[in-house]
Amino acid sequence: MTAPLRLVLADDQELVRLGFRMVLDAQEDMTVVAEVGNGRDAVARATTGGGCDVVLMDIRMPVMDGVEATRRIVDSGSSAKVLVLTTFDLDEYVYAALHAGASGFLLKDAGPAELLAGIRAVHGGEAVVAPTATRRLLERLVPMLPITGEAASRARERLDVLTERELEVLTAIAQGHTNTEIAQQLWLAEATVKTHVGHLLAKLNARDRVQLVVLAYDAGLVRPNP
Repeated sequence: MTAPLRLVLADDQELVRLGFRMVLDAQEDMTVVAEVGNGRDAVARATTGGGCDVVLMDIRMPVMDGVEATRRIVDSGSSAKVLVLTTFDLDEYVYAALHAGASGFLLKDAGPAELLAGIRAVHGGEAVVAPTATRRLLERLVPMLPITGEAASRARERLDVLTERELEVLTAIAQGHTNTEIAQQLWLAEATVKTHVGHLLAKLNARDRVQLVVLAYDAGLVRPNP
């Protein structure tokens, strides 16, 4: 039998953690290994002490916020994935957390089915939110958080390793298209699209599809709608 997913709940509200734990511990394939009330403790639990598979990360916490905690977990080389929990779906801190390496986000009032599906998707290396939802988030927030010329230049340099076809696939991903839609748009087999996505993740050292979208926006490969 496959070992259950090890989850860490990082939220400074005990009642919120309790609510999530009741749902998560009822699943045969999941177990909550720790609850923490600030970002610093989330980093410690995700990078030491036996580690974990997925951190459910609140954004606004004392001592260290969820954005900085996410950045430190990713920079540590930990295999733990971060799923951001937020009260507002258009929160500038959510974009910052995605930019720091979070694998997606969920609203705190998401239903149990959505929460469980999101955790499993993140652990499997997929985006936890629908492509269109990711696109909507970035289109609303990117204009408010302008990328510096230096950052954009670095992002474009990272794309230099890509082939013309890989750039086309990356553009389509950033536009919010699914693999099936990309296959139809570029006249490719869906299996071929999946192969290209795998190459993109490897070449760009991206953890998942969400990170590909963030990089494409940073590089100016796609632009938010006015």
